[in-house]
Amino acid sequence: MRRLNVLPLLIATCLGATLGGCSQEKTQPADVALGKDYSRPLPEGASALRRITDPNRMPDFRSAWDERDLFLQDACGESVTWFDKPSTVQWFPANSVDHDQARASVVAFRELLRTSPDFQTFHDRLLQNFDVYESVGCDDRGTVLFTGYYSPTFKASRYRRPGFTVPLYGRPTDLVTDDVSGEPRGRRLPDGSLVPWPNRRDIESSGILDGTEVVWLQDPLSAYVVHVNGSARLKMLDGSDLYLGYAGKTDRPYTGLGATLVERGLVPIDELGMPAIRRLWKRSPHVVEEAIMENDSYVFFQEYDGGSWPAGSLGFPVTARRSIATDKTIYPRGGVVLVDTEAATFTGGPERFTHFMLDQDTGGAIRAPGRCDLYLGTGPMAEILAGRQFSEGNLFYLFLKDDQVATVNADWASPVANAGQQ
Repeated sequence: MRRLNVLPLLIATCLGATLGGCSQEKTQPADVALGKDYSRPLPEGASALRRITDPNRMPDFRSAWDERDLFLQDACGESVTWFDKPSTVQWFPANSVDHDQARASVVAFRELLRTSPDFQTFHDRLLQNFDVYESVGCDDRGTVLFTGYYSPTFKASRYRRPGFTVPLYGRPTDLVTDDVSGEPRGRRLPDGSLVPWPNRRDIESSGILDGTEVVWLQDPLSAYVVHVNGSARLKMLDGSDLYLGYAGKTDRPYTGLGATLVERGLVPIDELGMPAIRRLWKRSPHVVEEAIMENDSYVFFQEYDGGSWPAGSLGFPVTARRSIATDKTIYPRGGVVLVDTEAATFTGGPERFTHFMLDQDTGGAIRAPGRCDLYLGTGPMAEILAGRQFSEGNLFYLFLKDDQVATVNADWASPVANAGQQ
């Protein structure tokens, strides 16, 4: 585990020599560095997880135990509540983990946290009852790039008016996504044919989304931040709060704004982050707007009840420093993980970060086993940390052993299992 030098991360380009080669899609420059392509796709038929049999590969459970808190218990509870919804069965099996095992693993882990009087008891019971899996990472050796995200708050208006001229759009009726995974497939034309969506520049210049505006923000940078994070709390002009969540995206590739600005010599490498981008915006907004257009991906939104804000992709609130976002086409939803990396701090230097967390979200830029996003909270302080988070590490999943699943689900009955027995 080590903090990465941002210079090669930001100037690297898509070269045939990088792992996985170079596709025709744009490669996020910060995804390719030090000879590693963090967004290298999982080979067809391969598993993103590998069960650990060598004791020397086991993670540092002690540090994760020492960092436990009530928020970890709360995050476990959110996952269990999600598993208890009948609709969640459709997402399993995943990586050979079925719904019963996935649910029982979170229930058993939560009870293990609650009932263990000390670390040694916790450790012994954990290894007795759980199998530990490690992500294969970007290089088949477990290397994962951990970035950060947060939930922003902005001022907004229901209607276009002076000072509020930049729209966020609802999901268009011609957006086609996979019924199971939710992955975008393209745009359905009136004749029934399926075509790729236009890029960001063409969408915003053509007016094809006119009439589907959900809210209006003050500037393009604020709108872009909401696009990248996938949700936001909006302060309306009448003093009320409005909550927006992710409703889909186009099938175009994602390119990061920060990397584009550095490549164009507009932001110094050692100052890269939202504060520097905001300073550039104040000086030269048109320059930042032009760089934003390099990200072809476009996100759509829907209003939802603030009781579940900030909602992850599973539909319930994510928890700061306890929820992660991964690629849900290759990782099981809702499970317990152990993240071992370094985390950004307000002083600038990284600190060790070894935490039990829950896999409760996804993101447009988080694809492949070599990527993971740490949810870092709400507001401007979380924004600073999220902008600085960029470290390698390892990602582990905990699943209850097969012979323990039936007992746990019997002791902590699942409404889904009960419904299946009726």
